[in-house]
Amino acid sequence: MKTSLFALSLSLAVAPAAAQTLAIDPHVDLPKSATAPGWSGKADPTSQFDLDRARAGGLNAAAIALFVPQGTRDAPTLARAQAELRVRDGAIHAIAERNPALAVFARSPADVRDAAARGKFAVIESFLNAWPLGNDLDQLDYWYGRGVRILGLVHAGNNQFADSSRPALQLGDTPGENGGLSPLGRAAVRRLNDLGVLIDVSQLSDAAFDQVLALSRAPVIASHSDVRGLVDNSRNLSDGQLDALKAKGGVVAINAFSAYLRARSPETLAAVAALQKQYGLKPGGPALAADRQAEYDQRFHDIVGREPRASVADLVNAVDYAVKRIGVDHVALSSDFNHGGGVDGWADVGEIANVTAELKRRGYRDADIDKLWSGNVLRVWQAAIDARDQAYRPVAVARR
Repeated sequence: MKTSLFALSLSLAVAPAAAQTLAIDPHVDLPKSATAPGWSGKADPTSQFDLDRARAGGLNAAAIALFVPQGTRDAPTLARAQAELRVRDGAIHAIAERNPALAVFARSPADVRDAAARGKFAVIESFLNAWPLGNDLDQLDYWYGRGVRILGLVHAGNNQFADSSRPALQLGDTPGENGGLSPLGRAAVRRLNDLGVLIDVSQLSDAAFDQVLALSRAPVIASHSDVRGLVDNSRNLSDGQLDALKAKGGVVAINAFSAYLRARSPETLAAVAALQKQYGLKPGGPALAADRQAEYDQRFHDIVGREPRASVADLVNAVDYAVKRIGVDHVALSSDFNHGGGVDGWADVGEIANVTAELKRRGYRDADIDKLWSGNVLRVWQAAIDARDQAYRPVAVARR
């Protein structure tokens, strides 16, 4: 991946030593190489994340997403997805297990802080898209036992738990088919609260977002979201959603994803519309066969991939917008690396100092930069744990 002149000039101007004291990326995906035998995540030039570049850049922790793309809801497909989950879960754990001198697996904010104090990278396991779990809520307990501490119910496509902000037309999705959360999704919110898992509201439809905030006993995070006030896309959060997130005590992690930081051109939108028409895609229409889905996805990404990539300045424009709207205590930063994330100047985990440099240039104080890079994420994660503990704290009985 080529580094822009903009990124290079910032890299030369700001050494990694100038980075903040603790930096967390709350949403990183595994690279395709992660399922190869012997992969450890230490050094991987095919990935936007590895431990060597994280150390060089000053990134101390990341929530690595346990993720399988959306598919149909039949039993054989779900079984294959669950098998894939186990392989990917093993890869996430391998980052710490195969690099014990460099990394540890973290199950709490205290674990993250302890790892940083010992000079080790903290691997946090998150979970995106509950579709592979079928209708079994006990799977949430299983994955909590494996170490999952952040969970988002959907990705690109509705599932049995909730509606997505991006219904999968190629799977025959109907927008709003669940009315937001399904009864299973509502039960999942309660179970996640009971476990102390931090609920991730990125990717949810507007109705599902509102319902999660109304039901949850704990603050939530949007681990990889941008703002609709700058780019009008259903995947981004509206001003009203930002306000509601603040009122809930939550956090939005502004995402380094070009398509949500820079509006797509009319030409690109027209080309996508023409492609959808060619494949007969429409809300509630018939699903495509698997080979046609793969073909469509490839052609779609070829089209949108021709768009100019956003920059660190575009990313911080979105940070500025969110901070002005809801305050610096409710904003963070995330990359979405290995799943389309990355902007000119922050193309991999080694370049976080460029983001810090732009924040400083805009006038952000060191204390506020610490909040954006780690403090707010740790706070909201701890709040989810505290809400669980508060609910199960024995009530003292007064003696007569």
